[in-house]
Amino acid sequence: MANKITYWAILGGGSTVDRPRGLLRRLEHDDGAEDEGLRVNADLSWRRSSTLVEWEHGNGEAELVEVSHAQASKIVQYFRERLAGEQA
Repeated sequence: MANKITYWAILGGGSTVDRPRGLLRRLEHDDGAEDEGLRVNADLSWRRSSTLVEWEHGNGEAELVEVSHAQASKIVQYFRERLAGEQA
């Protein structure tokens, strides 16, 4: 179990924190951190991602904005509704 979880909204191309392009999270464990991205065009599962590390080293193209757990929950719901609309 993670000791701390931090979330980032992925912005760009006119997206906003309420309607971002994606969502990342960093799980901080006793033995180190693990970064994951939400699979927004698939099953909304979390998969390992290098986007956050690349961004921290100035190599990423995405704009990342740290968001609260509550905002991250709203973002997941936004993607859930969007995915349901695409499947209808």
